[in-house]
Amino acid sequence: MIGESGYIQDLFDTPPAEPPTVPQTAAEALALMDDWVERDWIRALDHAFAAFVCNIVGEQGEQPSHMLALLAAMVSHQVGRGHVCLDIRHLCRDTEPTLVLPSEGVASLPADCLRPSDLFSGISPDELIADLGRSCAVGNGGQATPLVLDGTRLYLRRFWRYEQAIAAGIRDRLENPVELDDAGLLAQALNALFGTGPEPDYQKIACALAARNSFSVITGGPGTGKTTTVVNLLAALQSVACESAGAGDASPYLRIRLSAPTGKAAARLSESIGGAVERLPLAELPGRPDKSAIPTQVTTLHRLLGSRPGSRRFRHDQDNPLPLDILVIDEASMVDVDLMASVFAALPARARLIMLGDKDQLASVDAGAVLGELCQRAEAAHYLPATARWLESVSGCRLPAELTDPQGLPLDQAVAMLRKSYRFDEHSGIGVLAAATNAGKLDRELINRCRQQGFEDVAWVAPASGSVRPLASEPGTALLADHGLTGSPERFRNSGEGRRINDVSVAPPVGYGHYLRLIRDGRPVLAAATEERERWDAWATDVLEAFNHFKVLCALRQGPFGVEGLNREIAGRLRQAGLIDRTEGWYNGRPVLITGNDYNLGLMNGDIGVTLSVPWDRDDSNKPVGTLRVAFPSSDGSGTIRWISPSRLQSLETVYAMTVHKSQGSEFTHACLVIPDRLTPVLTRELVYTGITRARHWLSLVVSQEGVLKEAVGRGVVRASGLARLLA
Repeated sequence: MIGESGYIQDLFDTPPAEPPTVPQTAAEALALMDDWVERDWIRALDHAFAAFVCNIVGEQGEQPSHMLALLAAMVSHQVGRGHVCLDIRHLCRDTEPTLVLPSEGVASLPADCLRPSDLFSGISPDELIADLGRSCAVGNGGQATPLVLDGTRLYLRRFWRYEQAIAAGIRDRLENPVELDDAGLLAQALNALFGTGPEPDYQKIACALAARNSFSVITGGPGTGKTTTVVNLLAALQSVACESAGAGDASPYLRIRLSAPTGKAAARLSESIGGAVERLPLAELPGRPDKSAIPTQVTTLHRLLGSRPGSRRFRHDQDNPLPLDILVIDEASMVDVDLMASVFAALPARARLIMLGDKDQLASVDAGAVLGELCQRAEAAHYLPATARWLESVSGCRLPAELTDPQGLPLDQAVAMLRKSYRFDEHSGIGVLAAATNAGKLDRELINRCRQQGFEDVAWVAPASGSVRPLASEPGTALLADHGLTGSPERFRNSGEGRRINDVSVAPPVGYGHYLRLIRDGRPVLAAATEERERWDAWATDVLEAFNHFKVLCALRQGPFGVEGLNREIAGRLRQAGLIDRTEGWYNGRPVLITGNDYNLGLMNGDIGVTLSVPWDRDDSNKPVGTLRVAFPSSDGSGTIRWISPSRLQSLETVYAMTVHKSQGSEFTHACLVIPDRLTPVLTRELVYTGITRARHWLSLVVSQEGVLKEAVGRGVVRASGLARLLA
């Protein structure tokens, strides 16, 4: 696989030293990593890449160093963990947290095994950088080398190019702001949309800021109104365009496309944007734009760019740009550097890009944390005095003095943060927990308040008082399984009854029994099978909506607190209750999560469907016969249903429980966040925050070890990247 060089074969044949010692040659380093692959500490891909780099150096007549081999494997390992690069400075200063070997935590390393810190003990960043600089496999980006060293950051060449392309695309747009012919028109439109008043309206301020930029970011937590803000922004821009259009213009409107990283995020945005457009006071705006000027159809980024199966390339690129004037990307925290670089490649030179998202959420599953990098300084804004004056003149709002900074950066002038939550007030436990988690401070008083039903919307699910047994050993494993069945309304204050939000009654929390009873009791009559297909689509839509009323969210995949174990436990309890007839294979009511992109079926990783029995087949006497089909919401956000035979689905899993990572872009009426009984590298502040904020009305916290939750909230994660530095 690597080549036929006898040198590289010698590398693989060299056995690790016994007892293990710090490697001194590339051969010894590769042998050590072979052992790491066996222990599942690094991927076989990481080892193979290190061997490939050593082979390149050997074929050039040079002797690869053991450090080159180790660092090549480590930068590949970092990319697999979501980092864009390996920061040599951080590696030498704090080795074990940087590499996280093994994945379960450094404490589980066998006594006779080398720790990561042993490999780099006593070595300075300058020594490592000098060693890398002597290798023909490492360049500065101008040469075709597999590794790129940029300052103290070591990249796989492909990811260095992604980061450079993103930074160049942003810089170009920051240097070429939009020329507004009449700022007064924009002010008039914003006043009609938001009203007037001197107090800061951060939605209005965000619209004003984005209107003058070719690139802009709007960030905010749950319920701060990101969707409302962008709809008003688009209405204002179309209003100005319509009023400013010449008599001979074919169309006065800007071409706008809405997108999201996943199908479920696209569907959710379509639903919320449709409602927001209906509420727009278009008749009061300059130019009186038509409702059709504001698009409501949202598509996935992959579909927008034109995916090519089996290729990283898209149909739309620098040679075939997208036909649009404005591109909006929602849930931008989920967009990795690979996809974001493709977006910039496909954007026309003068097109605007507007990114929406929560900067504090988990970053993308793949490498990069683009939104987080761009929003590092969003809290304090750092608006230049000239920017602040312009915003005040257009919005009519006074900006707090602490948001201005004479030393503000160009990027700061394009980032707006929404600071008021319209969903959670000071009485909402979900909002209070989210804020405390973001601050890294989950104190005893707040935990006790959650335990004692001190909030209407939060339930603390744990073993009986005084018990030290983990949840999975509760009698009959009934605790979590029963919670999955009913949602345990009795654990909430007043059993969830009588709660109101903005004078609207909120239904008590439910579990999975809710959607399964709808399948059983709400099924259309057989006579409507062929004549009224839309009734079956409507039923499936109701089932999918009911399924989203409740979701169990996990940090882990394996173990009693992981996805695999909880899916089995919950399915067993649902069968015991008579709501499903089996727990394995295909059955009526089985919810499934797509785990890999299927371009032929138009299904993307993260899409969720529910298996339903429909009478669309016929027996020999032409009578309807029940057959299983999986109902998926359409990925184009149109609200239609796609019925797919189970035999056509390849990569999937049952989804009573799902990881917090997979839940991004989704919202559930009642979310149940399961905190495992041990600290793991994936259990961080960002994961806990993301899990908490998936809950719209009700949150269950399943905690067996309180200390684990507090430790997790105290641990933030920063992905290694150089994007913010490139834009400084």
